[in-house]
Amino acid sequence: MQLQDKVIIVTGASSGIGKALVEESLRLGARVVLAARRIEPMKEIINGELAERYLLVQTDVSSESDCKQLIEKTIERFGRIDVLINNAGISMRALFSEADLSVIQRLMEVNFWGAVYCSKYALPYLIASRGSLVGVSSIAGFKGLPARSGYSASKFALQGFLESVRVENLKSGLHVLIACPGFTASNIRKTALAKDGSIQGESPRAEEKMMTAETVAKCILFSVIRRKRTLVLTTQGKLTMWINKFFPGLTDRLVYKHLAKEPDSPLKQ
Repeated sequence: MQLQDKVIIVTGASSGIGKALVEESLRLGARVVLAARRIEPMKEIINGELAERYLLVQTDVSSESDCKQLIEKTIERFGRIDVLINNAGISMRALFSEADLSVIQRLMEVNFWGAVYCSKYALPYLIASRGSLVGVSSIAGFKGLPARSGYSASKFALQGFLESVRVENLKSGLHVLIACPGFTASNIRKTALAKDGSIQGESPRAEEKMMTAETVAKCILFSVIRRKRTLVLTTQGKLTMWINKFFPGLTDRLVYKHLAKEPDSPLKQ
């Protein structure tokens, strides 16, 4: 009930965690703004929902003008913003020594700058509502992952940005949540970029053994309600952070060994 009639913006809303966040938000009675590059998948998500409960905005978060328009259309339609969930993101799988620099640039544009652009234009409205600014990060934002240099860099940058905004707004009532789902059954790995910038295609990991996007969405929204600072999901993610804090060298070896086992991994076993 605490999200009833709240206005929630979800970027990357067309699939995966974003889609699950939209569905769970609507179930909890919120008014939801869906933002993604693809309109048709978003239309399928809200099929049957009352028109006054949602807004679709075609948005490429790497475009500052698109992000500005997203916020403007939200205010024009609903008059307020209570929660902004910066969920849009892409991944990669390639050794830094082999990756085209355009791959890393693209990840920073979407994962980091996309959140910066949306947050910049939404911030006055979030402060006015004493709302929540959310960044969907990753364990890769705490521990650099091999063959994911651009992804880890973008998530480290995202977390540093959000922590700074949190401290700046200690007295404004703004809530900032950094959510780190860990490996989740979503399409982010299927759309990950290879070393030349092409789409990876099939996921290299056993998706059926991972936490579902629906579970992640429920945990994120519960953390918004509870106004938590940080959310780290999966036992593996929590263990990685704990071991890395006290035994960073061991963590390097464990992470390398784990990711080297992926099918067609660029890492040597």
